[in-house]
Amino acid sequence: MEVLYKGIRTTEGGPQCVWKEVPQSDGRRGQVALDPVPSQKIWNHSPDGFQWGYGGSGSAQLALALLLDVTGDPELSVRLHQIFKRHFVAAWGEKWQIWSDDIEAWIQENK
Repeated sequence: MEVLYKGIRTTEGGPQCVWKEVPQSDGRRGQVALDPVPSQKIWNHSPDGFQWGYGGSGSAQLALALLLDVTGDPELSVRLHQIFKRHFVAAWGEKWQIWSDDIEAWIQENK
């Protein structure tokens, strides 16, 4: 099941909106917020949640959450999230999107 992850800044320096679009049985795509809590239970880089566009803690939390959501593998996600952050998350601007298939392909190249 291919998932599209999206993010948009809601206010300058404030809360960020990150969600995933998942296929539904009727052929449409439904949106679900990406919850930071599962990744924070593994490694709490950022109690305030997700951020992107720089190399800090909020970006690390988002990178970990994306990898964990795609793989379901905490160990692999922890091992790769800082590299994923540098390759993708730190470079994202006000809006971004990435497909789960692209994340999976990157994982295969970087295991």
